[in-house]
Amino acid sequence: MSDGEKLIPINIEDEMKSAYIDYSMSVIVSRALPDVRDGLKPVHRRVLYGMYDLGVFSNRAHKKSARIVGEVLGKYHPHGDTSVYDAMVRMAQEWSLRYLLIDGQGNFGSVDGDSPAAMRYTEARMKKMSEDIMADIDKETVDFQLNFDDTLYEPKVMPTRVPNLLINGASGIAVGMATNMAPHNLTEVIDGTLAYIDNEEIEIDELMNHVKAPDFPTGGVIYGYDGVREAFKTGRGRIVMRAKVGFEEVNGKEAIIVSEIPYQVNKAEMIKKTADLINEKRIEGISNIRDESDRSGMRIVYELKRDAVPNVVLNTLYKFTQLQSSFSVNNIALVKGRPQMLNLKDLIHYFVEHRHDVVVRRTQFELRKAEERAHILEGLIIASDNIDEVIALIRSSKDGDEARTKLIERFTLSEIQARAIVEMRLRQLTGLEQDKLRAEYEEIMKLIQHLKDLLASKEMRMQLIKDELIEIRDKYGDGRRSTIEYAGGDVSIEDLIADENVVITISHAGYIKRTNLSEYKTQNRGGVGQKSAGTRDQDFLEHLFVATNHQYLLFFTQKGKCFWMRVYEIPEGSKTSKGRAIQNLINIESDDKVKAFICTQDLKDKDYTNSHNLIMVTKKGQVKKTSLDKYSKPRVNGVAAITIKDGDELLAAELTDGNSHIMIAVKSGKMVRFEESKTRPMGRTASGVRGITLKDETDEVIGMVSVNDMESEILVVAENGYGKRSSIDEYRITNRGGKGVKTLNITEKTGKLISINSVTDADDLMIINKSGLTIRMAVEDLRVMGRATQGVKLINIKGNDSIAAVTKVMKDDVSEVVLDEDGNIIEGEVIERVKPVLEILEDEGSTDDDDDDYTEEEEIDDEESVDEDDE
Repeated sequence: MSDGEKLIPINIEDEMKSAYIDYSMSVIVSRALPDVRDGLKPVHRRVLYGMYDLGVFSNRAHKKSARIVGEVLGKYHPHGDTSVYDAMVRMAQEWSLRYLLIDGQGNFGSVDGDSPAAMRYTEARMKKMSEDIMADIDKETVDFQLNFDDTLYEPKVMPTRVPNLLINGASGIAVGMATNMAPHNLTEVIDGTLAYIDNEEIEIDELMNHVKAPDFPTGGVIYGYDGVREAFKTGRGRIVMRAKVGFEEVNGKEAIIVSEIPYQVNKAEMIKKTADLINEKRIEGISNIRDESDRSGMRIVYELKRDAVPNVVLNTLYKFTQLQSSFSVNNIALVKGRPQMLNLKDLIHYFVEHRHDVVVRRTQFELRKAEERAHILEGLIIASDNIDEVIALIRSSKDGDEARTKLIERFTLSEIQARAIVEMRLRQLTGLEQDKLRAEYEEIMKLIQHLKDLLASKEMRMQLIKDELIEIRDKYGDGRRSTIEYAGGDVSIEDLIADENVVITISHAGYIKRTNLSEYKTQNRGGVGQKSAGTRDQDFLEHLFVATNHQYLLFFTQKGKCFWMRVYEIPEGSKTSKGRAIQNLINIESDDKVKAFICTQDLKDKDYTNSHNLIMVTKKGQVKKTSLDKYSKPRVNGVAAITIKDGDELLAAELTDGNSHIMIAVKSGKMVRFEESKTRPMGRTASGVRGITLKDETDEVIGMVSVNDMESEILVVAENGYGKRSSIDEYRITNRGGKGVKTLNITEKTGKLISINSVTDADDLMIINKSGLTIRMAVEDLRVMGRATQGVKLINIKGNDSIAAVTKVMKDDVSEVVLDEDGNIIEGEVIERVKPVLEILEDEGSTDDDDDDYTEEEEIDDEESVDEDDE
C-alpha cells in the first residue's frame, strides 16, 4: 500500500446491497420507465432535444441520422450509439408508434423484422407533433438539469401539449418491474381528457365512453372487452388481439386473406412458423401461403384445400399462430420520480396536472417578459415626449455611462430604461415610430392584465388547456385503426360456425366425412338416384346419419378408449368423395380399432348428459352403463371408457335414455334381453358386470342392440348365409347375466351366429363375404318368423366362403357397379341387390333351451371411477 492510502474494511453484503439498490434505482428512474407527464424515457427525450438543438425541425431539410446520434451522444446520453439510434428508428416506424415523432428518410426497417440501414445512410427530422411536444420549452415551463459532465443543461421533462404516454404507449424492463403500455387513439384520448377537465369526479366507466380501447398502429381486431375494462380500471389487463381477415376465392379455391396483423407481430416470422406447423400436420386444410403485401398495404393469402372448412382453418390459425396474440397491459410510469401503477383516470389526471403546471409557468414567464417590455416602453415614451432635452443631455455627456446617469437623475428612470434610451436608434425619433411605441404599450398593458387574470383564475387556465387540446385534436386526430369485437372474449369457436344440418357418412373401412344436407336432394319416386360416396375397393358406407355442426361424435375403440370430435371438425367432402381415414383424425394407437360411433347433443348441457347413458358390451359378455356426463370433459389423447381385461375387447356401445331394453347375442345362438335399469351406473374406469353367460371358452358376444321402439324387429344372421327376422316380443325380458334364449337354431348347416341388428322395413342389409363379395338386400323382403327356427337362406355361399360381416344401411334404390373401359364388371367390385333364397327350412330346433336357468346378478370389478381425470 502506497503512502497516504488507507484501507476501509466493508461488509461485502452491505456493499452489494447498496450498490445494487443504486444500480436498480438508476435503471428505474433514468432509463427504463417513461415519465407520466410527457410519456418519454430519457433516451427519447434526449433524441428530441438533440434535434431541437440542431434545428432539425419539420419544415427544415433532413439531416444525417449519424449527425443527430452524435449530437445526442456527445451532449446528453453517455451510452452506446446503438441505443440512441434504435430508439430514434422506433420513433420513425409506423408499425411501432401510433403517432410518429420522427420523419425518417431511407431504410428504417420493416414489419417483417428487417433491420434498418446504418445511421450513416439514413436521414431524419422532427415530425410536427414533436414540435408540439416541445412547444414553449424556451419559456421556463419545465425544470432543466445538468448533463453528464455538468457543461450543459437538458430538460427533465417536456412541456408537451400532446398526451403522448396514452397515445403512443411505452414498454421497458427495469429492475424488479416492467412497463407495457398500449397506444390509444388521439381523438378519443383528448375527448376523454376534456371530459375529465369538465368533471374531475368522473368515473372510469364514463371515461370509457370516450376512450373506447387501445388503438394499435397495425390495426387488427381487439377480441373481447374484459381485458380492456380490467386494464382501464386497474392498470393491468390482458388484451386479446386478432388479425383482420376476410374470405375470397383465389384460383377457384377458398382463401383466407389477412390485411392487418396484431401489434408487435413479426409478419415474416409468423408466416414461417405457420408453414412449419402445416408441415408438422398440426394445422390442416391449407395448401399454400403467399405474402402479397406491397406499398398499397398488407395482404397474406392462405389458400385452402378443397375439403377444408374456412372457419375451422381460421380458428386453428388463431389457436396455433400469432394471428391471435395478446398484449399484457402493465401501466407503470414515473410519478414524481417514483414508479407507480396507473389506471386510465390516473394517466389523464397527471397529464392535465402537468399541462396546468406548464400553463402557469408559461404565463408567469410571459407576464415577466411583458412587464419588462412595458417598463422599457414607459422609458422610451418619456424620452420621446422630451426628445429635445434628451438629445441635448446625451450630446453634453462625455460617454454612455454619464448619459445614463444624467437621464436617471433628470427623468427618474431605472437603469434598464436609461440604457434603452441611450441605445435608441435615430429612426425612432420619427412621429410614426412614436405612435407605434404608444400603441405597443397599450397592447402590452392589455396582455399584462390578461396574463394576471389567467394567473388569478383556474377556470381560465383550464379553458386554455381545453382550447389547446382541441387544437391538437383538430390537427392530428384520426379514426380508429383497431376495431373492437366486444363479445369476442365470451364467444367460443363454434359460435363462428353455422349450426347447419349435415350428413355424416362412415364407410366400412373407416373413412369419414361431413357433407352439407343440401347435396342430398329429395327425389320423386321413379328417379334414377344419385351416385353416392366414392369408396375404395370392396368398401361401402356403413353408417350414415344427419347431425348438426355443433353436435359431438364419440368414437369407442376395442381397447376401451373414448375419443371425441365436434361435427364441424370432421373434414367436409362432397357426396362422391371418399372422406378421411378416422385414424388420421384422432390419436388412436396403431393396434387399436374404432368399434362404435355415437352422435350426441351438446356435452356441456348438464340436463342432457345427466339424462343419457352409454351402454357398452365386450366380447366376453361384460356390460357396463355409465352416465354420458362422465364423458363431457374430453381430452386430445382420449379418455378411458371401460377397463378391458386380458383377452377381451370392447365390441359395441349405444346411447340410451334410461328406458331402453338391451339385447346381447352370442356366437352360440343365444340372446339375452334385459331392461337397462338392471345395470347400475358406474364410473369411467370400471370394467362392468356380467351381461350374458357364455356357453364355453370358445363362445363370444357378437353384438348388442338397444331398443326403445318395441315395434322394430331383430334380424340375426349366421356365417353360412342363414338369417331371419323376428319380433322383439319373441324374446322375453329376463335378468342380465343369464345364458339367454335361443335366437337361431345353430347347426352345422347354418354355422355360428355372426350378426344381430334392430331393423324395420325401411332398412337395407349389406352382407360382406370373406372373399370380398358385397351383396345388398332389402329387409322388407324377409318375412317375420319365430325365434327358434333356423331361418331362411339369405345368400348362397360358394366353397369355403362364409359371411364376414352384416350391417344395416339406409335404403338405396340404385345398385352401383364398377365397370372397366370395355363395360365389364370388375372382379370383386360387385355390389348386387338380391332377394333372399326363399328356401324356408323346417323348424329343426326344439325350444328346450328356452328354460335355461338364469344366474343371479353377479357383478365383476364393479368399482366406481375414483377420479374423472384418471385414465
